[in-house]
Amino acid sequence: MRIITKDEFFLHIDEFEKKVKEGAVFVYPTDTIYGIGCDATNNESVERIRELKDRSSAPFSIIAPSLEWIRENCRIPPDANEWLKKLPGPYTLILALKKLHCVAPSVTKDGKTLGVRMPKHWIRAMVRKLNIPLVTTSVNKTGKSFMRSIDDMDNDIKARVHFIIDEGPLEHNPSNIIDLTGTTVTVTDRSR
Repeated sequence: MRIITKDEFFLHIDEFEKKVKEGAVFVYPTDTIYGIGCDATNNESVERIRELKDRSSAPFSIIAPSLEWIRENCRIPPDANEWLKKLPGPYTLILALKKLHCVAPSVTKDGKTLGVRMPKHWIRAMVRKLNIPLVTTSVNKTGKSFMRSIDDMDNDIKARVHFIIDEGPLEHNPSNIIDLTGTTVTVTDRSR
């Protein structure tokens, strides 16, 4: 495991992007809290995150490379367009999948819906450059508190990721969840 700064990440961006494409699991900052992620099309890497988090069945969300990617791979009901206009931002939109194979089966677990994010943060530029979706989930064991600082990270997770991008303490809350799969929009406000 290697801890790097944002500057080190950008200085060696090609090296780290190659690691992600080869299956690396890593920790990174967002506009909300720290996330743990990997290439969302790599089922083996996604399963590794499941093991690290002790999370066998709940679906993961992804950071989408672009709005076009979301429109191409997810069903966009009329209510969703207003929420898409709020991206990038601290929202996770739950949408019905249109193309089942746009992410690894282990991401969604049900193959029907997908949580998509586009953080208002520099990490989005890396995802856009990679042009693949990136798993995004809080860095914690299931049922434990999410972390806002690398110092708060579970030692088992810290020892088993490939690299960590440390941006210092983050004073935000997890993204709000906007479920756009039903007949009405359901908003779960996680800012409290």
